[in-house]
Amino acid sequence: MSNLPYHEQKDIENIKKLRGLIRELPPFCTDFFRGIEPRTSTRTRIAYAYDLSVFFGFLKKENPMFGKLSREEFRLEQLEQLTVGDLEEYMEYLKYRFNDHNQEVMNRERGIMRKVSSLKSFYNYFYRNESIKNNPAALVQMPKLHEKEIIRLDVDEVALLLDEVENGENLTEKQKAFHNKTKLRDLAMLTLMLGTGIRVSECVGLDIDDIDFKNGGIHIHRKGGKEVTVYFGIEVEDALQDYLDERFGIDAMQGSEGALFLSLQRRRIAVRSVENLVKKYARIVTPLKKITPHKLRSTYGTNLYRETGDIYLVADVLGHADVNTTKKHYAALEDERRRSAKDKVRLREKL
Repeated sequence: MSNLPYHEQKDIENIKKLRGLIRELPPFCTDFFRGIEPRTSTRTRIAYAYDLSVFFGFLKKENPMFGKLSREEFRLEQLEQLTVGDLEEYMEYLKYRFNDHNQEVMNRERGIMRKVSSLKSFYNYFYRNESIKNNPAALVQMPKLHEKEIIRLDVDEVALLLDEVENGENLTEKQKAFHNKTKLRDLAMLTLMLGTGIRVSECVGLDIDDIDFKNGGIHIHRKGGKEVTVYFGIEVEDALQDYLDERFGIDAMQGSEGALFLSLQRRRIAVRSVENLVKKYARIVTPLKKITPHKLRSTYGTNLYRETGDIYLVADVLGHADVNTTKKHYAALEDERRRSAKDKVRLREKL
């Protein structure tokens, strides 16, 4: 398996994980996952499995009909007997609950919305296939979402962040010891994400052979399996070239020989490690903003939209399947552009 491309390795790992999760669900759930397999990614199906596990756990804890049953004894026809009220009770339960390890779990609006959406998809599948005659989930209204301000780095903060990665002046003494070993790698990764808007999963999945310096692009695998080329500018090229001079001198561990970005253990760097290093540097530059790799992506999208004013270009480069997703994220900038139009057209020249 170590000889497979990174995205295929992750897919196999996800399939193994998904099979384990499905075994913990009622038997009829297998039909649902088999049915949605052709049009969903393994990551999406894992999210469905987690969400359904919470739902059936709720039924067992809170609904007398299911209280004495093992999950293997749950029957599909029993789901038809649930009412809209039962499912609204589930939504209330999601706000605050205890998991199987007796740990407190809270869900905000988006978390509740995702779990209810998963449940609706679950019911819809069996209803379309005429396995059930009633679909109470279709009558449940989704929770209202209160839009949050998009957190992103300002132009000066981007420069300060990259300066801190390069110099490490404000790191602790312990962090500085590691910084000397990872400076070129960290600078290349953050410059790449800020200069292209790629996802952190796409970044860690890059191989050395995915870089095309001749045409100034990188070959990446998008969510859903789509393969695209994303292009970069001179600043990204310089950072990558500097890092590659160091990378070619590292003898990577078996299975990571072709990986572009390596950990100190000489293995392909993990998503969590990138998240941690972004937080480490960002806390120094902008302690009041919670900056994650995804916020670097938002920063790139904002800068690209400000420079071009082309929302369709932003959607295409970021890999959004629906331009409305992009419009929703950058609505405030669109309003800013509309405001700037008020003084552009003069109706009468002032005397």
